Amino acid sequence: MMQWMQTYSLLELSITSSVVIVWLAQTSVSKPLAMPIKWFSVLLLTNLFFWPMGLSLELPLAAYVRGVTGDLSVVLTLLLWSSVLLPSRPVPLGFRFALSGIAILFYPLALGLGMLDPYAWGYGSIGLLLAIVFFALVCGLLGWTKGVWIIAFAIVAWAGHWHESTNLWDYVLDPLLCLWALITCIQVLLRKRRDKARSGYLFRPG
Repeated sequence: MMQWMQTYSLLELSITSSVVIVWLAQTSVSKPLAMPIKWFSVLLLTNLFFWPMGLSLELPLAAYVRGVTGDLSVVLTLLLWSSVLLPSRPVPLGFRFALSGIAILFYPLALGLGMLDPYAWGYGSIGLLLAIVFFALVCGLLGWTKGVWIIAFAIVAWAGHWHESTNLWDYVLDPLLCLWALITCIQVLLRKRRDKARSGYLFRPG
């Protein structure tokens, strides 16, 4: 069972690494890449990451990536895959701000700042599960159905022990996901501040 779990994790990270490379390639060109090109590129790169190809490496490239990043959350994984391999609109700003707020509260407490340890709630806490389900319902009410499916799949993956971790937090949250949310929120706030300042300068009397 453990061997199959590690194989799943390596395959998952192989696909994710390939998707990130394709995403970086997309951001470096002005014309959007055609969807068949994206799929073919991800398929080719996934094989390069998953199978040992020599290069004086004892393990597949994905194993070295996993050694650095660990298992990414299911939420981050599906957000990456869907943003590159499927036509989709950007992740709503409200989701990113909510994620940033959760991260700002969660990680200091989980690292020992204070008496409360929210990470322990991930081990079978009904309250945490209900909170995540409620969060998914809010995403649905706000019109972001993809978020509902992603969170639902993360819960199913946790229930089925898809990764080695048995903590629900590890399926819905990880540092890279939170870092992305924080950076994009800061960028949005700075852009709005800059646009407001520019608008005030343009319409200043005299």
